[in-house]
Amino acid sequence: MQRKVTIQGVAGCYHDAAAREYFGADEIMPVECDSFPEMFERLEADASLIGIMAIENTIAGALLQNHELLRKSSLTIVGEHRMRISHVLAALPGQSIDELTEVNSHPMALMQCEQFLRRHRNLRMVEKFDTAGSAREIAAGSLTGHAAVCGEFAAQHYGLEILEKGIETNKRNFTRFLILADPLLAPELRPRPEELNKASIVFTLPHTQGALSKVLTIFSFYDINLSKIQSMPIIGREWEYRFYVDLTFDSYVRYHQAIEAVRPLINDFKTLGEYRESTRTL
Repeated sequence: MQRKVTIQGVAGCYHDAAAREYFGADEIMPVECDSFPEMFERLEADASLIGIMAIENTIAGALLQNHELLRKSSLTIVGEHRMRISHVLAALPGQSIDELTEVNSHPMALMQCEQFLRRHRNLRMVEKFDTAGSAREIAAGSLTGHAAVCGEFAAQHYGLEILEKGIETNKRNFTRFLILADPLLAPELRPRPEELNKASIVFTLPHTQGALSKVLTIFSFYDINLSKIQSMPIIGREWEYRFYVDLTFDSYVRYHQAIEAVRPLINDFKTLGEYRESTRTL
């Protein structure tokens, strides 16, 4: 079955690679989006689309904009995928590193590989919009003397030769992706209720002493683990915060009991999704 999946970036990018890993043997038709806001616009306009979106990275931290985009949308989380982000140096076939004069990539990728690139003084770093886009540009233009810092999948996708693998300075670079869908499509994409063991929620709290502590105590009583809690200031409401929380649990029933128990203590509550925690070994 072919699935149309929106990705931020071009074919071959890390979002594309993550989608193919998550859906396994299913054929993926990537729907390219220049930005995350554009991705949400397309998902909202076409309920048949599935989305994959990075939500946090072990080096860059949480993607706060994406938390807000998800909260404001009508989409729901139906799954998650964790992936190691490893960069390669790739160029047109037949070239050596010594023959190259320029390396292109997204500024974050260039920064993550700076230690390796500084050892090759002949490579002038030039920032581009996208890692996979850099590989595509070199392949499409037959740009000799140029190299791309990109993922291995992107290099293979565009027919480039990989000159070096694992060139990132920090080898503990992982990204967590969320799988998004229209609520009407969600039942066929997420596991059965008894297989669910993770949820993402968002809420606000009254500006009173001990408000958050009371909520955490209730979750603890019901054996609910907070695997992540992210606070963001509410614009225009001084010293008030919105809390994005990931919960993991062994009992779907006790999870719902915990939610009902905290509801009187919180405001603006929304369930962003209930899904199964990624068991992928990193």
